[in-house]
Amino acid sequence: MLDGVDYPGLAGRTGHFSYGAPRAVTIGADGGRVTFLRSAGSEDPAASLWTLTVATGVETMVAAGPIDAYAVDRDARTAAFARAGRLFRANLIDGDVVEVPTAGSAQDPRPDPTGRFIGYVTADGGSASLRVVGPGGDRLLAGEPGTAWREHGGLISWGVPDPAAAQFGRRRGWWWSPGGGQILATRTAGATSLHLLDLDEGWVDVHWDRETYPYVVNVRWADGGGPLMTVLRRMQQHGLVLAIDPRTGETQVHAELADARWVEPVAGTPRHLPDGRVLVGGELAHDGFDARCLFADGSLLTRPGLYVRRVVGTLPRAGAPTGAPDLVVEGTDGDPSSQAVFRVRTSLGGGGAEARKITTTPGWHRAEANGDVLVLDDTVWRGEARVATLRNFAAPLPYHPRPILERVTDRRLPAAVLYPAGFVGGGKIPVLVTLGDGTGHQQVVTDPAAWQERQWWADAGFAVVSVDSRGTPGVAPSFEKVVHRRLGDVALADQVDALHALVGKHPDLDLSTVSVRGTGLGGWLAAMAVLRRPDVFHRAVARDPVTDWYRLPAPFAERYLGDRSDGADVYAHHSLAEAAAQSDRSRPLLLVGAELPGLDSVPAATLDEELAFLRRHPRR
Repeated sequence: MLDGVDYPGLAGRTGHFSYGAPRAVTIGADGGRVTFLRSAGSEDPAASLWTLTVATGVETMVAAGPIDAYAVDRDARTAAFARAGRLFRANLIDGDVVEVPTAGSAQDPRPDPTGRFIGYVTADGGSASLRVVGPGGDRLLAGEPGTAWREHGGLISWGVPDPAAAQFGRRRGWWWSPGGGQILATRTAGATSLHLLDLDEGWVDVHWDRETYPYVVNVRWADGGGPLMTVLRRMQQHGLVLAIDPRTGETQVHAELADARWVEPVAGTPRHLPDGRVLVGGELAHDGFDARCLFADGSLLTRPGLYVRRVVGTLPRAGAPTGAPDLVVEGTDGDPSSQAVFRVRTSLGGGGAEARKITTTPGWHRAEANGDVLVLDDTVWRGEARVATLRNFAAPLPYHPRPILERVTDRRLPAAVLYPAGFVGGGKIPVLVTLGDGTGHQQVVTDPAAWQERQWWADAGFAVVSVDSRGTPGVAPSFEKVVHRRLGDVALADQVDALHALVGKHPDLDLSTVSVRGTGLGGWLAAMAVLRRPDVFHRAVARDPVTDWYRLPAPFAERYLGDRSDGADVYAHHSLAEAAAQSDRSRPLLLVGAELPGLDSVPAATLDEELAFLRRHPRR
């Protein structure tokens, strides 16, 4: 409780303190407008569409919510969004919003870069089809209803991401050409193919070795050049960056990506630079380097010490030709708990790679950039001039956590200890190890919002310990990928070693009473901890845990554990069912949203119910 307010209830009503905050920020290429979604208040989940006019700094609501997503044309003059399957076009200059008649329920609508046409996906017949609506009315561009029996016994869908796409962060299945005369679309019929569709009804197939490289990881067609895409082999240890000829569909290899464990493309790449070079994210793993970097036609643009997380966009560089802007990049520079924003020089002048940090305080900073406008966190900048700050109606964070951040063991694992408010040392305090969403998701971050729930747990009487074990991004590629085929052993060993190392710095930690909790992959690891290492972890709550890796999407499972067809021993070693069968099951373990024979399970549980469970089993 905080000032008489129940934290779990408050977090639920406020969308974990996100309602009322601006999100989905987009900047027009001409720098005239910033568009975004924001609800009216801290307990209002229905976001409306807003614009900010950069010249005046004035915000205007264009369309009332609920709006979940939207898309704009190149200069953010026209927006399209769907509400309950109905398609709407918004004029972002005069604020006029009209409903556009469609032939079916509209999904994923996007205006072409000129704002004349709107494409959308409809799945009213079961199979998704791609349609375009414009001055000539609504017409089918690609779709095959009623032909599912011909291929693999499933539906044939156009313009939607295939099941594997989500595992790589690709949430789109079609893309406009920069001129608005073509669409590049996926066709999913068991496997995924790509096709170039002309609005005048001509089309060509995109040609690459789809059997060898079945995974389409990302596609981009927005920088004045032809479309670019990244494809991976099934085992994800080799990939290609391909340039597509929009006239013929033929492809040319621009770069090869390879790693003995798995390839991890950099978000926001590949993309064309204004001078025609292709920007690719990759890894530098020789001559003592261990870094995620950016390359332009093979030339290194970022220094090895900068861990690149995402390429945001470009901004003009003072004194440089128009074809050599700066990249705006989110990344980490030495401290994995903090994300900064950098300007990276693209011109290959003297002095080597150059990245200048433009955020001035520690924290978890985010950015968007286009034209000559930068939105840094919620502040809008044009050049060196601050234009405005997007208004934020989100509820204030109830806690002011002060986690103590450490780097522990010889592996320098990022770790943190969070005590109850007002805690005075000198006694012993039970330990709660939080695993969050598990490997692949950082917990030890300098973002107050990330610590709100953990402060609630701490104030319930725990010293909350969080450790980013190997397998977590932000440190180095080798740190991230050493878990290949041995995720469970490596992650558990790191958690145990970190706990023992932390006791040396925090003698109040009572390792005779250690609880652990996590969700998803973190829930799996929490259950594994109490089953495989009951000498260290004495009780656990596993929410929606992974119970059987064979049931996971192949791209996700094989990234960590390798080929499912010849790794039965590896998959069995990572199975909760196998671990439970080998355990004496004497340790308290609560499974939430999953079931295993002989273990306590419930379909759902609140935070209060989890807390009650852990308090029923106070000590070993």
